[in-house]
This record gives sequence, C-alpha cells and structure tokens, in this order.
Amino acid sequence: MSFYRINKNLEGRQRWLLELGGFALILGVWWMLTAGSSPVVEKGILPAPRAIFKAFGELINQNDLIPNFCYSLGLNLGGYMEAILLSIPLGFLMGLVPQVRAAFIRPVDAARFLVLPAAVGLFIAWFGIGSWMKVHFLAFGIIIYLLPVAIQRVDDVHDVYLKTVYTLGASRWQMIQTVYFPSVISKLFTDIRILTAISWTYIVIAEAIGGEAGIGALTWRVGLRRGRIDKVFCLLIIIMIVGIIQDKLFGYLDRKLFPHKYQAVREEWEDPQETSVSDTIMDYMMSTFSWVLIGAYLVLLLDEYFSIIGNVKLLSYLFKDTIWVFHLIFIGLVAIKIRPWIGRFSDSRQSIPTTVS
Repeated sequence: MSFYRINKNLEGRQRWLLELGGFALILGVWWMLTAGSSPVVEKGILPAPRAIFKAFGELINQNDLIPNFCYSLGLNLGGYMEAILLSIPLGFLMGLVPQVRAAFIRPVDAARFLVLPAAVGLFIAWFGIGSWMKVHFLAFGIIIYLLPVAIQRVDDVHDVYLKTVYTLGASRWQMIQTVYFPSVISKLFTDIRILTAISWTYIVIAEAIGGEAGIGALTWRVGLRRGRIDKVFCLLIIIMIVGIIQDKLFGYLDRKLFPHKYQAVREEWEDPQETSVSDTIMDYMMSTFSWVLIGAYLVLLLDEYFSIIGNVKLLSYLFKDTIWVFHLIFIGLVAIKIRPWIGRFSDSRQSIPTTVS
C-alpha cells in the first residue's frame, strides 16, 4: 500500500471531522474578532455571528425571505437551463462543422472578455425589466463561458474511437450519436457543475434591476441601502450554502449518470465495501427525498387549481414568474423515476410467449 493510498483512505474516513474542525476554527476566530463592547473589528464592517443569526429571523418575519429566495432559485435554474439548452447544440454545431466554426469562433472567444454588468442596459432595452430579462441575462453570463468549453470537449474526443466506429461502417449521424454525444456530455457535465457559481454571482446584478423580488433585490433594498451589514452577510451566506448544496447534487448526479468516470478511481484507491455502503445510503436518501418532492409538488399543483390548502396559491406566491422552471424540473424528475417501470413493463410484454393458431 503506497503512502498516497494511505492518505486517501484517511481523508475518506475523517473528512467530515476535518471539515467540522475547520468550520469551528473559522467561527471561533470570527467570534473573537467581534466579541465584547469594543470588538477588534467594528460591527459596521464585520457583524458578530449572533447578529447574523438574529438578522436571519428578521429576514424571514419582516422581509419575506422564503418567497424571495424561491424567486431567486427559479431565476438561477431558469438561466442555467436556457444556457445548457443553447450551448450544447451550438457547441456541437461549431465543433463538427468547420465552416460554422470558422465564421463564429472569433466572436465566441471575444465574448468571454465582455464585462457583463455593462451589458445590462442592452438586456433592458431588448427584454424590459421583468423576469424573462433576468433569466436571459443569467443565461448569457453562463453561455459565454460554457460554449467555448463545449467546443473544446468536441475537439477532445479521442480519434481512436472515431476510427473504430468508422471501420465498423457507422454513418456520420451514428458517429455523433454513439461517440461524440456520450463523450462530450459526460465531460461537459463536470464543466456545468463548475460553472454553477456564475449564475449566483450575477444574480445580485440582475435582481437589482427593478428591485421587485429575489435575494439580490433584498440585498440592495434592506441591506446596503439601510446599512444593515448583518443582513447582507446573512443573505450572502444563504447563497453560499445553496451553491454548495447544488454542487453536491450535481456531483451525485454525475456519479449516477456517468459511473465510468469514477470506476477506475474507485477500484484503485477506495475500499469497495465502504464505497458500496455509502452509495447505498446516499441512493436511498436521494430516492426518498425525490419522492417526497414529487408528492409535495403534486399537492401544490392541485392547490393552484382547486385551492385545497388555503386562499393563497403557494406555487405562484413562492416562485412568481419563474414557476415554469419548476414545472419543467418536476416533469423531468417524474420521467426519470418512472423510466425503470416503463422499461420493465416493456421487457415483460416482450417476454410473453405468443401462441400459434
């Protein structure tokens, strides 16, 4: 057993303790810098942890934190969905068609250096100041980084696989379907996970326009304008926590959708029995959580039309103009959950013997 492998095993078993210790150390230093009547750092610069917890309660009770958060989440996911749906086909088009690539590769590369806050005025002129403008603005902020990466992933497809399917007589479309698409998507999923933070980075800028709702608008309206630095810190911490959760969910989906990317690492460095137990627990938790989400969504969807909960339609109240994003997400989630049942039903139908008259 090599020294590197020993380190990897120790990291896997004690990682949660190290993370907890690091968090406790940061919190302790923060408390020491802000404690007492004459703190080292003034509360107008760095509020105390206790003040931030108190601000969290105020945001919920006085500033409608939950619906504002849900609205921001809808904008974030909507921009991300639009960026992915545009970047992937455009990436394949520019990566596989030399004429299209030669015509547009320079503008695509130049767009990466565009200062997005300066382009806000253009999006206002094109789309107004409503939710759709904010979704398009966030999508554009992701596309200018994701599209060049998608083109590069097309270029990274190994030539040996292309020669193999060509030798087997595959057509151009079959080559795209069986080689390019699986290879590009599996690698691009990791890039999409890394770029998750970009949408949250620009959401404060997008929501400051109009100031209707959202965490970004809340940061300007009740935080910076009123000098409530504690509320600003609280909102930023919420964004960071949500970003970490999104990253973990992307990592879980990456392992489930593309297990071949982790197979070699698992066989070489990890204990197969330990990994199997952790994967089983994680799969059970995610499966249970997904069914709970589907059930809650169906109840809220019925409430939208039949008012079975109360006078307030919760979905519309929480997500406002971004409700369509969650409709699409839950349609996809339901499709993923029932897909194995459809496959088993189809297999059972094919296995039924036919009688010859």
